[in-house]
Amino acid sequence: MSAFRSDFLRTLSERGFIHQISDETGLDDLLTKETLTAYIGFDATAKSLHVGHLTQIMLLYWFQQTGHRPIVLMGGGTSMVGDPSGRDESRQLMTPQIIEDNKAEIRKCFSAFLTFGDGPQDAVMADNADWLLDLNYVDFLRDYGRHLSVNAMLARDSVKNRLDREQHLSFLEFNYMCLQAYDFVELGKRYDCRLQMGGSDQWGNIVSGVDLGRRAGQPQLFGVTTPLLATASGAKMGKTAAGAVWLNADMLAVFDFWQYWRNVEDADVGRFLRLFTTLPLDEIARLEALEGAELNEAKKVLALEATALVHGRSAAERAAETARQTFEMGAVATDLPTVSISAQDLSGGIGLLSLLVTAGLANSNGEARRHIKGGAVKLNDAAMNDETRIVTTDDLNADGAIKLSFGKKRHILLRPQ
Repeated sequence: MSAFRSDFLRTLSERGFIHQISDETGLDDLLTKETLTAYIGFDATAKSLHVGHLTQIMLLYWFQQTGHRPIVLMGGGTSMVGDPSGRDESRQLMTPQIIEDNKAEIRKCFSAFLTFGDGPQDAVMADNADWLLDLNYVDFLRDYGRHLSVNAMLARDSVKNRLDREQHLSFLEFNYMCLQAYDFVELGKRYDCRLQMGGSDQWGNIVSGVDLGRRAGQPQLFGVTTPLLATASGAKMGKTAAGAVWLNADMLAVFDFWQYWRNVEDADVGRFLRLFTTLPLDEIARLEALEGAELNEAKKVLALEATALVHGRSAAERAAETARQTFEMGAVATDLPTVSISAQDLSGGIGLLSLLVTAGLANSNGEARRHIKGGAVKLNDAAMNDETRIVTTDDLNADGAIKLSFGKKRHILLRPQ
């Protein structure tokens, strides 16, 4: 571990955020002398960010907490092109309206982490559509195209791997790298932004921006990347069998978000506490040292703190209480994720297979049938082994709902409307 003098890099180092730094000594020195401005870009590819983005959001959080100014750069312009980094095929192009809708939702993810305003350390929400959509292509080629190295672009893994596999890489995507490099230079002009941060898959794009700024005669720019996170077993961070772990509550219930962290692998507990909570390091060390059944208490702390960061402490505590009632007391907690079903259909009877699909516990009747045959399905906590079972109003509990479970950890309340 490097002996960083700046609070920001020391914090990142102690918590395991650092993968690469373009000029370690120069950046550390600059961070100790002045209030620096840094940015991370987020393309509007969905209506919410997911847990895989949380590492980058935490970078911005710690940047502001250690006395500096973060920029959240919305990719209103670059989202129209598509980032080929780490992908084997072209992204599907989105309409301007879809991009605008996604941006509006994504902005909500940052309010819990950053303080926005006009002060020297207040966060800024910028959008590269402001300069990219009106960019004159010939002027861009004249002023910046001569500084962008095609050799360097071809050498990058994100490009090289696709070319080696003879997979299509369009000129449109190739330009993405140029646009991201230009973003860095433009943010330097507009906000005196000197640092770009991102995941390690963005290293080539970040270095291109650093190099373009140097060739364009700007003050020295810097880059920092984080490791691309995977679980201890090698699974991609933020992906589950049920889909992405979204940060917006209307795309993933707070209870399910809490459950994601409660169910992490034992080997990931300490690392995730450092990355995804703001707990003191000595407290994390104490929790990380727990063994056996006691480690479950550390997982509950991780779930509570990570959920509190994203959704607020009161929502996190409600999710924890719901889990306690459901798993430790066997109760039907009213705060479980709820799915509405037709009261009229229920009165006539709904097949159990269909209910499992409606509840999102299976993707198809075939998958639902396999769950039942495997003994993984419960109805109001009673094991189901009859795939032809018809669910009716007679199955409603005292609260007027039906509890449907898949395994020990996924529970849904079905309420007739």
